[in-house]
Amino acid sequence: MPLLKNSFFFLVIFLSFNIKSYEEGFALNNEIKIAYRDYGPETGEPILLVTGLGAQLTLWPDFLIESLQEKNFRPIAFDNRDVGLSTRFTSKPSQTLNYIKYFLFLPIKSEYSIEDMASDGISVLDHLNVDRSHILGMSMGGMISQVLVAQYPERVSSFTMISSTASTPNPFNGPKLKVTRQLLKRSAAKDDIEGRINQSVKLFELIGSPGKNYDTQEFRENMKSYIQRGGDDSGFVRQMAAIVGSKNRKKFLRTIQTPTIVIHGDIDPLIKVSNAYSAHKLIQSSDLIIVNGMGHILDELSYSKFQNQLIKFLKNNSTDSI
Repeated sequence: MPLLKNSFFFLVIFLSFNIKSYEEGFALNNEIKIAYRDYGPETGEPILLVTGLGAQLTLWPDFLIESLQEKNFRPIAFDNRDVGLSTRFTSKPSQTLNYIKYFLFLPIKSEYSIEDMASDGISVLDHLNVDRSHILGMSMGGMISQVLVAQYPERVSSFTMISSTASTPNPFNGPKLKVTRQLLKRSAAKDDIEGRINQSVKLFELIGSPGKNYDTQEFRENMKSYIQRGGDDSGFVRQMAAIVGSKNRKKFLRTIQTPTIVIHGDIDPLIKVSNAYSAHKLIQSSDLIIVNGMGHILDELSYSKFQNQLIKFLKNNSTDSI
């Protein structure tokens, strides 16, 4: 799904360098290995992509990667700790117990914190000798990025936050009940690939754009490859504990002076759009884009509605323009 719209120059770039060409490896954060993928080009301006809950780096859509490359940005994605090819952890928190604690506003313990996950992103930049980068975080990735941008401002050119929140999710500001149930549902065994694909279809239908058909052969094939790459999804529960067990990050957002753009779908069923207005108010240096008809999944139609604004924002805050 390439977005090749401009000059012959960019066409040549894509003929010699495309999404199928990338470098990958591991960065170290002390003893934690963080798997990354550097899409290049090396001469492009780095933009670190921070993924959401339980999401591997391969979930970033081709159309986003390609549109950034087309404008001479260098997308760098990574598996958060406890997912994909990055280091896995061993604790086995009870989904049922955490679910009860969540609704009773009781503290939830986690094996690591959102702050720890932010330092993982810095380790990737250090490994690639990137002194300064744009940061784009979506959903949980936006939460991680809030901490990264606040704690390491000298490493950040700009901050794009998509479909995220500064508040700790709770029954009042969190997802709809049916979405929460589907998120916590893990009835399929790890070796039941077809069952896990079916669960993914149901979840995407709940949180994606209304009317979009996710039950397609292409989606199922892509999800099969995705599941086979990542193995079991036991890290999902631990990452969920890190989110719900964290304190709200409003104090972090108040300190952010980095140029920021807050993007959110007006019908997001997982993280309500009110969270975007709150984040925009807290970050004095931010602009706000509310995307009509966008849920919690970044599909190509939704992206097309804010693509030009995003690219313009990144260009205006590139190192060349500073």
